[in-house]
Amino acid sequence: MVQWTDFERATIADVFSKIQYEVVGPAALARCLIVYPWTQRYFGNFGNLYNAAAITGNPMVTKHGTTILHGLDRAVKNMDDIKATYAELSVLHSEKLHVDPDNFKLLADSITITITCKLRSVLNP
Repeated sequence: MVQWTDFERATIADVFSKIQYEVVGPAALARCLIVYPWTQRYFGNFGNLYNAAAITGNPMVTKHGTTILHGLDRAVKNMDDIKATYAELSVLHSEKLHVDPDNFKLLADSITITITCKLRSVLNP
């Protein structure tokens, strides 16, 4: 289990308070699907994902990207028990959807890049 310092908790909460989920979520998922096209195989029911314009304009990508960010918000609100918070989603993605765990790293990178681009003025190394 991760032990968060007070500074880390405050920083995470501060960053997430500035995120527009309806903007960052879809942009991050679209980035992942465009940059890592093999991740598209899990979204066969999303329709046209043939090129970047189709992906960024796809309403199902937009909806699911927003859902992902709201899901991460659940972790921010439950930092002391993230494992239990995501137990059901873990079973869904691993046992039912058979998502390769490496794809979550790719999505996390896409989310990080998107957040950094959107909040450039407030993020400071």
